[in-house]
Amino acid sequence: DSSLWRSAHKSKINMAFKGEDDLGSLPLPVQRMHLIQVDSVQRWMEDLKFMTDCECMCILQSKPISVEKDEQNELILSSQYSTCDNLQLLLKRAWIISTELTRIAQKLEKNRWQRVHSMTVRVNCHVRSMINEYNTFTRNSSGEMHQFEKLLIDKCSEFTAFTERCVQTEDEQILKSMKSCINETLATVAQYFGQLIELVLTHEAQNLLRQIELSNSVYVTESAISSLFSLTQEGAHLCRIIAKEGGVAALFKICRQDCFRCLYPQTLKTLASICCVEEGMHQLEKVDGILCLADILTDNTHSEATHAEAAAVIAQITSPHLTFTQHLSSFLENMEEIVTALVKLCQEASSGEVFLLASAALANITFFDTMACEILLQLNAMKILLAACSDKHIVDTPYSRDQVVTILANMSVLDQCASEIIQGNGVQLLMEMLFERSSSGNSAEVAACERVQQKSAVTLARLSRDPEVADAAVKLSCIPRLIKLCRSPTERNNSDSVLVACLAALRRLAVMSPDGLEDSDFQQLVKPRLVDSFLLCTNMEESFV
Repeated sequence: DSSLWRSAHKSKINMAFKGEDDLGSLPLPVQRMHLIQVDSVQRWMEDLKFMTDCECMCILQSKPISVEKDEQNELILSSQYSTCDNLQLLLKRAWIISTELTRIAQKLEKNRWQRVHSMTVRVNCHVRSMINEYNTFTRNSSGEMHQFEKLLIDKCSEFTAFTERCVQTEDEQILKSMKSCINETLATVAQYFGQLIELVLTHEAQNLLRQIELSNSVYVTESAISSLFSLTQEGAHLCRIIAKEGGVAALFKICRQDCFRCLYPQTLKTLASICCVEEGMHQLEKVDGILCLADILTDNTHSEATHAEAAAVIAQITSPHLTFTQHLSSFLENMEEIVTALVKLCQEASSGEVFLLASAALANITFFDTMACEILLQLNAMKILLAACSDKHIVDTPYSRDQVVTILANMSVLDQCASEIIQGNGVQLLMEMLFERSSSGNSAEVAACERVQQKSAVTLARLSRDPEVADAAVKLSCIPRLIKLCRSPTERNNSDSVLVACLAALRRLAVMSPDGLEDSDFQQLVKPRLVDSFLLCTNMEESFV
């Protein structure tokens, strides 16, 4: 039985590569006697682990065991996965090749010719395998792609031949003269490889978008969108390719068809990923994407999941970290509707994730227009957000608290905000946020905790211009906590931004309540220039006695 044969020999090959044969415990003379008695295939596999040759591996990898046509087709079909799986395999192989090319350049600089040659052979193997694997699952690749495949394979072969000659010579002058030629060949290989990958990814993006645009089947469309989303997770470059090929327009077309309502959450999630790049934002503006998002958010017949993913797109396109803001003109036209819908989503959120997405969108909106803060005040958003913070099932992570305190900090520039904070017991919440610490030690969570501490101190500093807020902060012992954060680097996780914010808040409270500080604290943290107090605190060493 051929399948049993393959299974048995596969296990033996695995043993040979892992060095887990059953001879390891025998004395060396007994091992040799044993090897003489076994058949030639077994002997070859024993030797293989000591003399592995990448070119042999390449040949074995590229050819099926069976030579019969039907069995060959069966073998190829049995290894087929979904488009998404195949693309992941391709991207993984591409990443390996890219890494190997970088390492070859490094070894070439050090004149380590043996390593350069072995790595070149390995790249040759990976390139051939990648092309072979891709051609097994793609059906309509272009002539241009085949041309680049041939160019890349030929150049890899040439590269391998060059490095082989370098290994075989010891003449330093010859090696020196060949080095520049090898560098040029390496650069050409990298260029052809990059162009081929670009063509392949563009081709696959086009195929997926064609499925999305032409199919009336929910199942086919869902599969294509899922594969497209997986591509967006591979980095900004792929998002640019998808945007240039019309991905944003195709996805918004889905969001405008009632027959695909069940696909709205996944579609919007994919859109949020594509809109992390400028090309995606330009496309969103061209197809009136913001108006579509506003319609979805204000339509009460949509599911909470759909509203949450629409909020995620809003959060993405309003991110203060983005340098391109051409889309904001059309956003301002729909801002009141969007903000109202987002506040409602925060109020009615059934989970922490939904609240996080909605509050993140609101937090970003408050950065670029003060009108948003005024709309939030009119909608009693402060009361809604403060109430949500008391529900540990809704505001359950530092990330959610970061969004809430961002909104509070941006709203605190308005004079009317102080009374809202007092009524909603907001000063107590800000005091609690000064104690924010990470429970997991995860770097992203630690950074979120730092932002919560910093923004709560900033909010206190801004609000404490109101005597009533300052008095509430003093009564809640905010001053001792601010002093602790200034003097103890570990309390603020050595964050300079937290230190500056705490010094500012402390100085504002000291003006309103000078009796709350000891003389040493006043002399060191309040009286000097801010920069001098900052330098004093950053140079402090904690005592562990």
